[in-house]
Amino acid sequence: MSQNLSFENTEIAFRNSSNADLKRAYWLFRMININFFVKMGPPVTNFFMKIGLPIKRIIKATIFKHFCGGETIEECDSTIKKLHRGGVGTILDYSVEGEDDEHVFDATRDEIIKTINRATGDKAVPITVFKVTGVGRFGLLEKLDAGAELSVDEKIEWQKVQARVNDICKKAFDTGVPVMVDAEETWIQKTIDIMALDMMRQFNKVKAIVYNTYQIYRHDKLASLKDDHAFAVKEGFILGAKLVRGAYMEKERRRAAGMGYECLIQPDKTSTDRDYNLALQFCMDNLSDIAFVAGTHNEHSCRLLANLLDEKKVVHNHPHVYFSQLLGMSDNLSFNLADAGYNVAKYVPYGPVKAVLPYLFRRAQENTAIAGQMSRELGLIIRERKRRKM
Repeated sequence: MSQNLSFENTEIAFRNSSNADLKRAYWLFRMININFFVKMGPPVTNFFMKIGLPIKRIIKATIFKHFCGGETIEECDSTIKKLHRGGVGTILDYSVEGEDDEHVFDATRDEIIKTINRATGDKAVPITVFKVTGVGRFGLLEKLDAGAELSVDEKIEWQKVQARVNDICKKAFDTGVPVMVDAEETWIQKTIDIMALDMMRQFNKVKAIVYNTYQIYRHDKLASLKDDHAFAVKEGFILGAKLVRGAYMEKERRRAAGMGYECLIQPDKTSTDRDYNLALQFCMDNLSDIAFVAGTHNEHSCRLLANLLDEKKVVHNHPHVYFSQLLGMSDNLSFNLADAGYNVAKYVPYGPVKAVLPYLFRRAQENTAIAGQMSRELGLIIRERKRRKM
């Protein structure tokens, strides 16, 4: 029962972490806690790489090793097995970003399809994921969102983006492996939302294959979730929803202020938390035609969802309900939930070290912005090290 669920059990949380793993994590989180390190990390790293210092080896052995599975799918195998031993699934997340070339977009589509092939028939990899900007140009999506007229070349380019997205979702459908479409900036999100719903209409008739992501730190996204559910019921498909609080808050506020339009971000954290928990409740109230992934590091939201499953007498491992956290964070949530029989999967980013650096530094910067999150991680690690008499 969820009332016996404890997120304080560090023995379960770090059961699959060696003493060396804990020591590395301890020093890493101590460094991340220092804002100066996080702010100076990107320019210093780029400079060292430019002048040829062996910084890549240091990064790969520290921050990369903690937050990423490897540089290739094959290198992720040990992480996949380690998580699976603790009852936690893997979401392979190819984290190369910021590219702007058609050949790269094709290569990224092929890589996403490889993650689906890797997941096929393997319970240790229950879900896959991709970003539309991984297979299409940001500026093109921006133009579409703004309702601007496309040139002839841009129309052809857009057809190619749609074809790549369709290729990925069709592969997911053919193999029965769910795929999540990640959320992105508000000024390209409308186009992504339309595309994701269209993919669901095609592929979610019998089983939830395609999931769209709802960033609940937007004040309009709880309403979007409800509207999309009504549309799914009308059209006869299962709505796939990944619920997150969000990842672009500071960037969104800066752009809205600079361009003088109303910001879509919630006025405060309390509003975000309220809507996130209401979204969980809404999904649970409509579980027959919504499959959802609760992507959250918030202990209260995890406990709320666990309680809702019990209140509604829904089995802990219902195929329509997943908890999800990032690799290297909140192991106290992931492994204790898995130990209690809930479906849990970790995002496991991978890709060449240099290409994944923007992801890694964003992780560190976001995490220092979350009050107390790093201190909480550090505190749990310290407790487990004391328990092991390290």
